[in-house]
Amino acid sequence: MPTNPTTTESLLTALCPALRVALTRVGYDADTLLAALGPDVHAALGRSEPVPVRRAARELGELGTLTRLFLLGDALPDREVGAALAPVRVEQAVAAGLLERAGDEVRAALDLRPLDAGAGNRWILSDLDDSMHRRTLTEEHVLGVGHASLSLLRATPTRPVGSVLDLGTGCGVQAVHAASYGHTVTATDVNARAIWLAQATAALNELDIELLEGSWFEPVAGRRFDQIVANPPFVVGPARIEHTYRDSGLALDGASELVISQAPGLLAPGGTAAMLAAWVHTADGDWRQRVSSWLPAHGVDAWVVQRDVADPALYVGTWLRDAGLDPRDPAAQARAEQWLDAFRSAEVEGIGFGFVYLRAIDGPTEVLAEDLTHGFEDPLGNEASRYFERSAWLRAAAADTDLAWNARFAVDPATALERVYLPGADGWNQQVARLHRGDGPRWQHEVDEATISLVAGMRADGLPLYELIELLALAHGSDDVSPEFAGEALSVVAGLVRHGLVRPV
Repeated sequence: MPTNPTTTESLLTALCPALRVALTRVGYDADTLLAALGPDVHAALGRSEPVPVRRAARELGELGTLTRLFLLGDALPDREVGAALAPVRVEQAVAAGLLERAGDEVRAALDLRPLDAGAGNRWILSDLDDSMHRRTLTEEHVLGVGHASLSLLRATPTRPVGSVLDLGTGCGVQAVHAASYGHTVTATDVNARAIWLAQATAALNELDIELLEGSWFEPVAGRRFDQIVANPPFVVGPARIEHTYRDSGLALDGASELVISQAPGLLAPGGTAAMLAAWVHTADGDWRQRVSSWLPAHGVDAWVVQRDVADPALYVGTWLRDAGLDPRDPAAQARAEQWLDAFRSAEVEGIGFGFVYLRAIDGPTEVLAEDLTHGFEDPLGNEASRYFERSAWLRAAAADTDLAWNARFAVDPATALERVYLPGADGWNQQVARLHRGDGPRWQHEVDEATISLVAGMRADGLPLYELIELLALAHGSDDVSPEFAGEALSVVAGLVRHGLVRPV
């Protein structure tokens, strides 16, 4: 870390216009790099296997030089690096903290990599990780574009909005992405080094991002935003701070509780939030109730999606390795013992991880917390936006049942009916029928024959729902629709609407 952050901040940020010229000239961008390396070598880069990448980079001229310098961490001759970085001079880059001397050669002092998250190429500056060279991360380490960052990028709604807040910006990757859909972007972090790197990342990408140093939501107290994104230090464990990018100083899932409970107060009317979070599973409580208890009683529509549940021992081992520690090392084993002791004292049986989506509404808080642990390819960002639209319609229908009874519904084009058969004594016996959505989260609903008949009658230009229910009752031998029958049918339809299998026209 630079000994004088104030001076180095200005030097690194001032360097960025010329650095951008060099990176553009050489073609050090996401698409060019992928095409030059090829998919197999690019995959080796993702697996932290330097040899295939180095062999390919040797044939790529100045692009290969920057690849070896910033992605592999190789020490290279001063003249070779200077040619690739022109018009940036090597001594300028060393003084700014981008490069450092290694004997008669120079090597990267920061990670600089291209990224295309769907809005074109961006360059991200962060601290060096241990993917290519073994290193133990410092407390103030600023994480680069990791798996969690990429998950949130793919899971964030990108419909145009006015103002965006990136809480705990780190290297600035979420803020840079937000600039593609937000009119203004504000980013905060408690780590001064993170602010330094995020400022340079913004300058390198020619973006105007407001950067504020401070703890949690304090730097933006009293303000409101149309969208909040947050990849907070959500790691579940003892109340300590070993690495600011992952440890909050709050015990167990206290960081997730703090962010989820306070974010609604910073949302403008109709504003949304997309956040990564983690929560504990205990023997005496349901994780859904735990997360729901963190929200205010009024003003929030919440969709909580659990993507994974980890065993405590696996969880601890994963995060020890993340910090560059070898679980076989005695010091690392001592940390693991303390960590697992804290879990045992709190009766933690598992650690859940996923996404929390919030929308500011004028009404009682509604929460849907559900598992989405099966595989799917589509990102959740667009799905979250559509979820809140469907949820708003369902609230309106609950307030005025005539809206639902008079509505016409259409089956989503991606919805299919599946019948599962198993062999029996007399041939194939149907065991279950499902309506299955083939896109997005790929939701499945088990249905009975009455529901199948009801959905089969849905047409955009067909009968309204109540008339369909009347026909269904008639088919079951009843001339009248009982309140119980109508209520059950409406409940089934509401569930299908909520997951996007059918939609009101």
